[in-house]
Amino acid sequence: MKCQVNKPYPKIRVEKKSLENAKILTHLYASNESELNAIMQYSYQTMVLDSEEITSILKAIAVVEMHHLEILGKLIKALGCRPIYADCNYHDVLYWNGDYVYYDMDLKTILDINIESEQQAIYNYQMVLSVIDDIYLKENIARILEDEYLHLEIFGKLKENL
Repeated sequence: MKCQVNKPYPKIRVEKKSLENAKILTHLYASNESELNAIMQYSYQTMVLDSEEITSILKAIAVVEMHHLEILGKLIKALGCRPIYADCNYHDVLYWNGDYVYYDMDLKTILDINIESEQQAIYNYQMVLSVIDDIYLKENIARILEDEYLHLEIFGKLKENL
């Protein structure tokens, strides 16, 4: 199953260095609603589910999310910050941790969690698009967003087929 939109990703670049934009991206990068969290969530699910079909889809989506993580990390670096596994969009740095993963083993619950997570990711990416003013960041965020819509569609179809 195709888990990535058939469209190239834009070049990694920014108009100018911006600590503020870098901080905004860290929420997408390594928070409880981030690409890092999605990777860990889907990886965990591949270990506890018995369906080869679903685990292969989860692995493929996790690989796409890893690419998103890499893009965001490189953008954060291009903006002038270190891409650490933390949400720096607050007064305190909130480091990513394993408590963010839902450790459920029921397939229906897992699909519900994944649908909700993808909906939240879409919302978060849309919010970032509305507040940043860097055209190159917007191009990258918009391209990642296309994949997130596809992931939501995939999880929705998997749930329909239960």
